[in-house]
Amino acid sequence: MQLIWLRSDLRIDDNTALSAACERGPTVAVWIVSPGQWRAHDDAPCKVDFWLRNLRELQQSLGKLNIPLLIRKVDTWDKVPKALLKLCRELKIEAVHWNDEYGVNETVRDETTRDLLKASGIGAHSYLDQLLFAPGTLLTRNGHYYQVFGQFRRACHEHLHRSLPAMAPQVHRQAPVPVDSDAVPEHIQGFASPAQSLRDLWPAGEQEAQRRLQTFIDEDVDDYLHQRDFPAEPGTSQLSAYLAAGVISPRQCLHAAMSNNRGEFDGGSSGVQTWVNELLWREFYKHILVGYPQVSRHRAFRSHTEALPWRDAPEELKAWEEGRTGFPLIDAAMRQLLATGWMHNRLRMVVAMFLTKNLLIDWRLGERHFMRHLIDGDLAANNGGWQWSASTGTDSVPYFRIFNPVTQSQRFDAKGVFIRQWIPELAAVDKKVIHSPASKAAGSSGCPYHQQIVDLGESRQRALEAFKSLSA
Repeated sequence: MQLIWLRSDLRIDDNTALSAACERGPTVAVWIVSPGQWRAHDDAPCKVDFWLRNLRELQQSLGKLNIPLLIRKVDTWDKVPKALLKLCRELKIEAVHWNDEYGVNETVRDETTRDLLKASGIGAHSYLDQLLFAPGTLLTRNGHYYQVFGQFRRACHEHLHRSLPAMAPQVHRQAPVPVDSDAVPEHIQGFASPAQSLRDLWPAGEQEAQRRLQTFIDEDVDDYLHQRDFPAEPGTSQLSAYLAAGVISPRQCLHAAMSNNRGEFDGGSSGVQTWVNELLWREFYKHILVGYPQVSRHRAFRSHTEALPWRDAPEELKAWEEGRTGFPLIDAAMRQLLATGWMHNRLRMVVAMFLTKNLLIDWRLGERHFMRHLIDGDLAANNGGWQWSASTGTDSVPYFRIFNPVTQSQRFDAKGVFIRQWIPELAAVDKKVIHSPASKAAGSSGCPYHQQIVDLGESRQRALEAFKSLSA
């Protein structure tokens, strides 16, 4: 009998490890609850809830294939190898199959598991699944991992022109096995259940993920280049949570995009090209995680930036977290995060740059806050984005480029539609002053709003001086 160890791959279709296990013989699935590890990784309660909801959907799909789903619980990943070995002995498992995950802790867990299983005479097989290219297969001429996205993208394109990643074989119904499925927990202690309104925004299941993908490809992808920067517009795919949990695969996304673009990924529709590039950014940050493991350890990619004189400003940090900085676009974005478990990508950059540059607060505190609230929280993408904004990371924005939240607001939410959605106390404010109602320029707008917690000009200069001091 074969065992498929499910992790961030909660789907039936195009699941490499699941297909491989089922091709070898009768298969049983297992998913491991690890609450202590999740807390250590700052996994958001809404993300844990999303996993459980998707597991329940997946269990029904597996049931139709006569594949039982078992649930095992250990507090932290160091207990996983022995828990899996115990299960293998109980069920007389010949081999365990899993799809690769990336990060220092994930690698240690999987290598320790592999060693223990092999030492016990049980096969252990891992597969490339959540990426298009295995880390280590795309390297510079000097044999190093790429540090610049543009170069990485060109390497990806060269490989894609030679051969497209193939989808995993379809899984067929197997004969019943004498193993009963376990009940999927309704919730995990220590992870509060999110509001129903948040759950309603993120329905579970492969069918929903495929519906979102097809709707985006059919209706929105051609306008993606122009619409993706406007938070009040439904211009993004809304697939990030499903990709993070593995409810849909990047291969499925790539093939769907190309099918709508005459088989092209770097020509034709500018929207398709831009969206494929976003898939490759996701890929890039996963490769960085493997090639430069210090980013898994809360360290800056650019080591000299560890000397930055970050400010200890807990009240300002709290105001940023709660959406009361006095800058409406910042506050609306932070409230969107708290209410929905998600934030528009441009706004992720704007609020991150505001925290790290205007407030000069350590990017790690912002990264942690995001992980504790994002339903699509992913170490590689979240860390990569934060370090990009903070100018401490790979391919990062130059330190002297600092987004102005007021001009960003005027440019990307000109009529204040997004701001009014998330800050009802500004609903009646004129669009001329809604971007900065507490500033002197707004005069007596008649709207009592939070005072701006920082002067943009002075704080910009403070940030520039802090970064310049690194090379002094």
